[in-house]
Amino acid sequence: MISLANVPFSVLDLAPVVEGGDAADAFRNTAKLAQHVEQLGYQRFWLAEHHNIPGVASSATAVLIGHVAAHTNRIRVGSGGVMLPNHAPLIIAEQFGTLESLFPGRIDLGLGRAPGSDGLTQHALRRSPRSGLEFPELLAELRAFLGTPRDGQTVHAYPGEGLSNIAIWLLGSSDFSARLAAELGLPFSFAGHFSPEGMAAMRLYRHLFKPSEVLQKPYAMIGVPVIAADTDERAQYLSTTQQQKFLSMVRNARRPLQPPVQSMDGLWSAWERDAVQQRLAASIVGGPDTVRRGLEDLVSETLADEIMIVSDFFHLEDRLRSYEIVASFKQDAKTTQAAA
Repeated sequence: MISLANVPFSVLDLAPVVEGGDAADAFRNTAKLAQHVEQLGYQRFWLAEHHNIPGVASSATAVLIGHVAAHTNRIRVGSGGVMLPNHAPLIIAEQFGTLESLFPGRIDLGLGRAPGSDGLTQHALRRSPRSGLEFPELLAELRAFLGTPRDGQTVHAYPGEGLSNIAIWLLGSSDFSARLAAELGLPFSFAGHFSPEGMAAMRLYRHLFKPSEVLQKPYAMIGVPVIAADTDERAQYLSTTQQQKFLSMVRNARRPLQPPVQSMDGLWSAWERDAVQQRLAASIVGGPDTVRRGLEDLVSETLADEIMIVSDFFHLEDRLRSYEIVASFKQDAKTTQAAA
């Protein structure tokens, strides 16, 4: 049986806005969550770049990373991710150089290549339809700005240049970033929380990995939606907030997070139910025993070195409790190891 004792847990947050709330409330809740999981021993706290989506307030990702880092002391804080083709590499180098200078040794730079929104918003971002294909070149340019200056170099990232402590991760939901991360010897984070069908990318990354100055062996993290509560029945009830979120995605009518309901019957059609369940196929929902088994099975299947948990709850208190339950698995596993 896989033990969770030595598998770090981390958090992915989108600064969710709930029905009746606003972005200011979301940012306060994000800071409270970060402080809570830091005390529970979580490894890192990442924020994701999205645009033009009601219910997601993490669009100015670098700014929010600074807010979270300022309200915590030890936990690593970073992007999960910044969508690099939306930005000039120099700007990202300067932003994360600033963050690393303010919070040395605590900043992660997770990079994705998707737009993080719809086609019209992509145009508003001044991003071309082919921008994603330019990702390897943009990444090379960014790494050059963060590295040691070259002879004859005339453009520099101030701050940013020479700050090698900024940990660069490649994020992906397909094999594109898995292959690139393996080729460059970088850590890879797979978006299993919305692309459960792509687990093969994790295996491909390990198979193709080439050692580098950054990593001598592959390091893969997987994202997973988790709704943990004190009982299976309570978790199933709370998970209807998550189901309503994905239903709004299926309908292309995004809304702030909705309160849980006793039943989704009458809220969705059979086709919509199947579409939501397909997108949430990797979601782990239940009481402590159910969630523990789900996480153990996930690690056994993917050989993930680290688990990044994303959770959609209407009430902050339920979200805090979910992360408490997950954190307890590590202590239980360590106690079992010690007794063996």
